[in-house]
Order: sequence, then structure tokens, then C-alpha cells
Amino acid sequence: MNHAVEEKVREYFSEMIVLKDPQRTEFFSNLSLPAYMRDWLVMKFSNMDGSIDYDGVNSYIKTYIPNGKDFEQFKFRMVNGETVHFLARIRVTVDIKNGNTVFELPDFGGIRAGAGGVVDKGVAEEWQNTFLRENECWGILSMIWAQDLSKRTAKGILRLVGYKRFCPYTVDLDYYREARTHFTTEEWVNVLISAADYNPDGYVDENGVPSMETKLYFLRRLLPFVEKRINLMELAPKGTGKSYVYEKISKRGWLVSSGTISRAALIYDNSKKLPGLLTRYDYVAFDESQSITFQPASEVQQALKDYMEFGEVKGFEAQVSASAGVVVLGNIAADKFDVHQNMTEEIHPIFREAATLDRIHGFVEGWKIPRMQASMIARGWALNTEYFAEVMHALRDDLQYDTVVDQSICYDPASDQRDLTAIKRICCAFVKLLFPNARTKEDIPKDEFIKYCLEPAKEMRQIIRYQLGIIDPKEYNTPKKRCVPNVQYNDEG
Repeated sequence: MNHAVEEKVREYFSEMIVLKDPQRTEFFSNLSLPAYMRDWLVMKFSNMDGSIDYDGVNSYIKTYIPNGKDFEQFKFRMVNGETVHFLARIRVTVDIKNGNTVFELPDFGGIRAGAGGVVDKGVAEEWQNTFLRENECWGILSMIWAQDLSKRTAKGILRLVGYKRFCPYTVDLDYYREARTHFTTEEWVNVLISAADYNPDGYVDENGVPSMETKLYFLRRLLPFVEKRINLMELAPKGTGKSYVYEKISKRGWLVSSGTISRAALIYDNSKKLPGLLTRYDYVAFDESQSITFQPASEVQQALKDYMEFGEVKGFEAQVSASAGVVVLGNIAADKFDVHQNMTEEIHPIFREAATLDRIHGFVEGWKIPRMQASMIARGWALNTEYFAEVMHALRDDLQYDTVVDQSICYDPASDQRDLTAIKRICCAFVKLLFPNARTKEDIPKDEFIKYCLEPAKEMRQIIRYQLGIIDPKEYNTPKKRCVPNVQYNDEG
């Protein structure tokens, strides 16, 4: 990112920036910390000039951010009468049978692994809005070991006796929107890429010249971060960073990368009375989907189809509603870089059925995103990734952007509804990313809306149309269904 843009970032986001550099990134990658946690620690232990106290970071992590082995030590200390304090992710539910508010620590295996217990009544009452409205929370936990005397035979139990929310930033969307007005669109694209932990100068064309087009392809990965229930498919060669984006940038998304996933884990667990992944996160991404086992496959597929279409699933003890996007990821070889041939062979069979594929809103051509290399690691002053992730999460709830899109487009009323929904949803996500200051149609120049929002949305949906025509030509390779609707810019007031 050039010096002039960096200076603007420092001027308009002075409290929300960090100095990023490859050496620092490597240091934190060795600690296995996500980007949002890394940037918070950088800010906490940095001087005004951006230099960082690495000894302080190491000491803080050792003391307050345990890994799996550290947690066993914490349990030992608690059993021996000590109160321990550490930073972790917590999930809180109400146990109707026993009348307790209970917690588990998913990063340490949950209740089955001994990483869970009971929330003290005072703590539960003080933090009930946070605990019970958010599916998972980050905070400084204070925990002890005690005996559960309510049982006929006393048993040991962990108790949460104190909590301090980990919320280092107050997201003021009005401030963020106003700050956007001081940047050109091209400058803003660079701001977004650096906030996502990449160096915009590393996105170049075949001649080594910085490429706006390439940068915009990367930003397509961020659409599920800002828009509810947007479903995407991306096929890309290995090493383009797709897993990193969906796993490390935000704590509000979940990447499934291997193993077995059930309908209960995904939607709702009837036996435990617990909602699944789609209800707890902004998006759920299936990485290298072919390697994942869905059990049972037919039930998961039907549940996903219902959810992707309506945002809810019936047939459980509770009717499940959610707003998470579904992202299907896969690797693809160079000889398959062609949207006019069948690419569904690169994804799990449950997503190949035409009815399921039609519910995916858009396709990301991941092979147009450069392979990760040293020149693409973020460097210089940039938005704190944790702050940026929280901004994107907050933008999901702003319905004004839907109005902006509705004002800006026109189409034949007889157009296919799924196509229209897909185009509008993708278009709205682009507006949130690129033009967060827009409150009316007039806030976005016509040519920029068409170039950066409308045309990419149509293009992403059209690729899904191509694939549908290949796998089910009788149904979809017809004059009326071969192409997306002719959605145009609305020139009327």
C-alpha cells in the first residue's frame, strides 16, 4: 500500500491501526494465533512507532492464553485450590433439567473433555445478555474447582466465578462510513486487502503490474463476512490462501476442513438440545469438501437444501433459523480452469445435485487470485484485523444497503427468483464492502456501481448457471434458464 494511502489510514483510523510486517506475521504464526488475536496483542504491546515488545507478548500468552497442554496444567492448579484466569472462547447454555447455567470451552474439547462446568449465579445474571444472545463469546475467565454437593455422591466440577468480556473495540459504523468518504474506490480496495492481512501491492497481473481486477477477485471471498445467508462456491489451486481467509480473519466464522460432520452438528442436536454450527456463526466453510464425510449424507443434503433456500430447517424438536452463509471450497487443477466445463467433480457429491447447486448464489474463480508468496504478506500501517472483522459482522445487520440496491437496479418481473435473490444478495455485499458510506442510490457513482457491484454479481451467478446447464441440461440448458436475468442499472429517480 503506497505511502499516501497509509497516511490516510493513520489519519482517519488512528485508534484502530497496527503496523504489520512479514517478520511479525511469522512470529505470531509460530504461536498458532488467529489474525484477530494477533493484531490485538500487537496493539497491546506496541509503542507509538509500531515497535513491539516480543517478551511481553510471550509472557502474556503463556499466562493468559492456554493451549491444550496448558489447560491440563490449569486444571491441576484448580484442583489444588487455585483460582485461574485466562483468555478463551466460551459457550454458555441453560440446563433445564438441573436449573443451572452451564458453560463449555470448545477450544479444549468441551464438556466431554472436562473443559466445562457451571456458571456462578451472579456471573450468569450479570452477563446473561452476552452469554445467551451470542452463541460464543471471548473473555477473560476466572475459574475454580469445587465439589458439586447437589449430587448424592459429591463430584468435582469447574465453576466460572468471574468474566470480563474480550471486546477491545467499539464498532462505530457511522465513523467507519464517514472515514470511507476520504478514500477513492481504488484506495479503499487497498485498505480492505491490508485489513484482511494481505499486501495489496502483491496483487499483480502477468506483467507484474498492480491489478485492480485481481484485488477485486480476492474481495469476493469476504462477501459472506458482510451479508447474511450468502452461499458461495470457490475452486482454486492450492496455496491461494482460501483456508486462511475463512479460518483466521474472523472469530465469527467456522472452517470445516476434515472429518465427519452430522446433521446434528450442522443444524441442531436433538439429544443435547444444542443448535449447530449454522446457528452459531456468520458463515460455515467446507474446505476441500471432497475429504469431508457427511453422515448421513442424504439427511445432511436435505437439511442444507432447506436451510440454503429458506434460512430455517424443520423436522427437529426445535425449528432452527439462522443467518450463516454456506461456503463450499475445493482444489482444482490447471487444466480445469474453465467455467464452461463440469467443475462439480471437484466438490463433495452432496453439492453436485442440481437442486443443491442452484441454491449456491455465486461462484468464485479462485484461480484468478495469485498464489500466496512473501510479497503478499501485509506490511505497513493498516486497519487492525480484529476491528475490521467486527465491522464486517456489524454490517450484516444494516438493512439500508438492501434499499440502496433495490433503488439502483431494474429487471423483468418475470425473472427467475433464485437468480434475482442471488444477484441482489451478492450486489448488496459488494456495496457493504466497497461503499459502506452509501445510504441512498446517489451515494455511489453509476459507473462504479455497475463495474464493482452489479456486473460482478451477475458474473458470479452466471457461472452457477453454466454448471447447472452442464449437470442437468434437460432442465437448465434451455433458452430461458441458460442465462441470468438482464438486470440493469435503474436510471430513473
